[in-house]
Amino acid sequence: MEVTCLLLLALIPFHCRGQGVYAPAQAQIVHAGQACVVKEDNISERVYTIREGDTLVLQCLVTGHPRPQVRWTKTAGSASDKFQETSVFNETLRIERIARTQGGRYYCKAENGVGVPAIKSIRVDVQYLDEPVLTVHQTVSDVRGNFYQEKTVFLRCTVNSNPPARFIWKRGSDTLSHSQDNGVDIYEPLYTQGETKVLKLKNLRPQDYASYTCQVSVRNVCGIPDKAITFRLTNTTAPPALKLSVNETLVVNPGENVTVQCLLAGGDPLPQLQWSHGQGPLPLGAVAQSGTLSIPSVQARDSGYYNCTATNNVGNPAKKTVNLLVRSMKNATFQITPDVIKESENIQLGQDLKLSCHVDAVPQEKVTYQWFKNGKPARMSKRLLVTRNDPELPAVTSSLELIDLHFSDYGTYLCVASFPGAPVPDLSVEVNISSETVPPTISVPKGRAVVTVREGSPAELQCEVRGKPRPPVLWSRVDKEAALLPSGLPLEETPDGKLRLEHVSRDMSGTYRCQTARYNGFNVRPREAQVQLNVQFPPEVEPSSQDVRQALGRPVLLRCSLLRGSPQRIASAVWRFKGQLLPPPPAVPVAAEAPDHSELRLDAVTRDSSGSYECSISNDVGSAACLFQVSAKAYSPEFYFDTPNPTRSHKLSKNYSYVLQWTQREPDAVDPLLNYRLSVRQLNQHNVMVKAIPVRRVEKGQLLEYILTDLRVPHSYEVRLTPYTTFGAGDMASRIIHYTEPINSPNLSDNTCHFEDEKICGYTQDLTDNFDWTRQNALNQNPKRSPNTGPPTDISGTPEGYYMFIETSRPRELGDRARLVSPLYNASAKFYCVSFFYHMYGKHIGSLNLLVRSRNKGGLDTHAWSLSGNKGNVWQQVHVPINPSGPFQIIFEGVRGSGYLGDIAIDDVTLKKGECPRKQMDPNKVVVMPGSGAPRQPHPQLWGPMVIFLLALQR
Repeated sequence: MEVTCLLLLALIPFHCRGQGVYAPAQAQIVHAGQACVVKEDNISERVYTIREGDTLVLQCLVTGHPRPQVRWTKTAGSASDKFQETSVFNETLRIERIARTQGGRYYCKAENGVGVPAIKSIRVDVQYLDEPVLTVHQTVSDVRGNFYQEKTVFLRCTVNSNPPARFIWKRGSDTLSHSQDNGVDIYEPLYTQGETKVLKLKNLRPQDYASYTCQVSVRNVCGIPDKAITFRLTNTTAPPALKLSVNETLVVNPGENVTVQCLLAGGDPLPQLQWSHGQGPLPLGAVAQSGTLSIPSVQARDSGYYNCTATNNVGNPAKKTVNLLVRSMKNATFQITPDVIKESENIQLGQDLKLSCHVDAVPQEKVTYQWFKNGKPARMSKRLLVTRNDPELPAVTSSLELIDLHFSDYGTYLCVASFPGAPVPDLSVEVNISSETVPPTISVPKGRAVVTVREGSPAELQCEVRGKPRPPVLWSRVDKEAALLPSGLPLEETPDGKLRLEHVSRDMSGTYRCQTARYNGFNVRPREAQVQLNVQFPPEVEPSSQDVRQALGRPVLLRCSLLRGSPQRIASAVWRFKGQLLPPPPAVPVAAEAPDHSELRLDAVTRDSSGSYECSISNDVGSAACLFQVSAKAYSPEFYFDTPNPTRSHKLSKNYSYVLQWTQREPDAVDPLLNYRLSVRQLNQHNVMVKAIPVRRVEKGQLLEYILTDLRVPHSYEVRLTPYTTFGAGDMASRIIHYTEPINSPNLSDNTCHFEDEKICGYTQDLTDNFDWTRQNALNQNPKRSPNTGPPTDISGTPEGYYMFIETSRPRELGDRARLVSPLYNASAKFYCVSFFYHMYGKHIGSLNLLVRSRNKGGLDTHAWSLSGNKGNVWQQVHVPINPSGPFQIIFEGVRGSGYLGDIAIDDVTLKKGECPRKQMDPNKVVVMPGSGAPRQPHPQLWGPMVIFLLALQR
């Protein structure tokens, strides 16, 4: 047994100790997609550079067990935008058509509940170059209307870009600089938005009247081309000038058609005209064309400022503004103000009294007011004064003051507001003054101080106002600072004192204030009262759902707790098992406080008692349920994703094996595991192979392993693993196994590169050759490819299998070379053997060379093997011995022959230590391509022997 343990530990050096293979998350950000460059800046932070509009792809590679969950977040970036992206829970972050505002720092957070989360970040720098803008200016003292000789002119070129742009000024086709022309000066001004360069033309000369070009460049970063803008300077160049066909303030009646003309009074080049309406769009139906703005059937909502702007990039834009006022009146209100000097709040004979009248009008100052008493015009006297624009009241308010109020002053007063001569209806408001005119009081009706309703139903809060006249009631929240009413307003007016709420929610609970308004009534201190709104809602419980695992025969206690609710008490608690009502649990003693939970105890978990339990808690408003799934079944396995080099490919066959590793989640929570049921299915296939794997004692954190064999290259498989105990099947775990081409290394015995993965085993294209090798299979090859050359499939004969080949059609020429370079290998043996299959079919076949590049010889390439000419439509194998003196690389060099029928291919490259087989493969035992009539050897079955399973070590 001791020898066996040593063997197993050698196979799994990271065997269970303490937490075993459980490890905190580790993360690394890698990039893909269309990045221009990834660099390290001067403070050692990673910077990912990408062109605006391209696709950003960032991948967070994680290790750790259990498999960490990944979350992406972002902070504001180079364009200083606010963070708008929501968190992305995925290992790959992909942003199509990235915008400059999406630049910034991206964070990858990986956590698996073991240790602290791993957080990595990368700064994304979005590169862009906008179209430049060129404007022409003169010093203020120089402006005379035209740009004429002996005056200084400034050409300002501005552009937004990242990285900062380089500016080149040209006159005609000649580049300008300080040193070559004393009449120009080029500088960068301070305090400008964007990047700016100014070309200063000092004391204009005749040759300065020319075409000027501002060319901006970001030096072709990310392939962004240069951009340019041209302006022609003449002796008639002038800034725009405007005049209007109407006054700057235009007052019209509703329903009229309005036309405003914005006329050019100067400007060269010809300025462009544009109309705008404040911060919003032009009114519906309005038409702006050639400087003329037309608004049909104008309405009060169309009032506002209309701007006409002329631009021609010379000087500052010209702007004219029309203030359009559409006559209108609304909201007629009145106020009764008792004697202010005597601080009275009541109307009393012998004291002063003021009646005020106001309307909201456009234009406000054009409103006229007229007062009537008992249907007749009010007559001015020493005791009756009519004033306008009282400083204590809103602007353009009319007040009627009664000095030393007499009994004869009682009556009905009418205030009429009008626009003289305009087709706008008058507005009026009536005030009755008598001994019964008294200030308001406010109160809450009996039994309405506290309103209790259920969530989702309507509610009505009521305050009663007494007095004559009765003013409107204003409602607001009291208990929440700066809180808004459900209408979204801080104050809401109700004429009858009732605040009606529809579909109340729990956050509407609280205290509401009602108070009298100071208009349409007495202008005195507001009276107020309060109403309490209680919104009842069903209980919230925890846990909403819980998975309870326990070994057979052991007890279980289930608890359902009340978190919140209104009312906050448990009226009833009902337990059910599989939908069937259970006897109520023992009652809580009367002396105890009201319980906030309900419990159910199971004396022993059995197969019969396993299943779904539900606890329904009610508070007389509604109910909520806790769900418990009680079982003795085992938790799911946890697949181990950090297995080093899990894929093993096999020489001479298109099969591979995969090292499957996992741990068991909480194995001590239930009965001991007896075995696992393993099923494997090739994706897009229906056949499933099943295997039972017996185990002994399994501990938490212990790494278990099984080697899947005879998997077909390059197919992927779905693997399902189910644990079994005396209770039966536990939770199943599944994962997808993808074939990844292993990177050849002499340290790995007989590892074969089939070129099935895009990484092609770490091989790279030589940058000094004429063209590249191409990875291809029968499914993606060009259907119009040249006939009578090249292989139809790879060495396996399957259409999915890949191989590497050189395409010798145009524009390739005689002698062109393509080189495929292996990774760098450390020489740890004296002799190595390179084995591979080649296919050289076609009457124009050139040469296939195998070179060895030794780093000890300064990167010198030496020929190890060479073959030329047509060798038939067959795959043939060759073994080439090499003896490098130090770190080395192998190079496959394909040389183009005399014509296009010269495609050469290679497949299944193996590099191993030791000498090559003395006897080469019999040329008659080659792999014949389909169509030759030769029989084919059947492929091995999918499953075959599944050879190694490591049993858990006993302590």
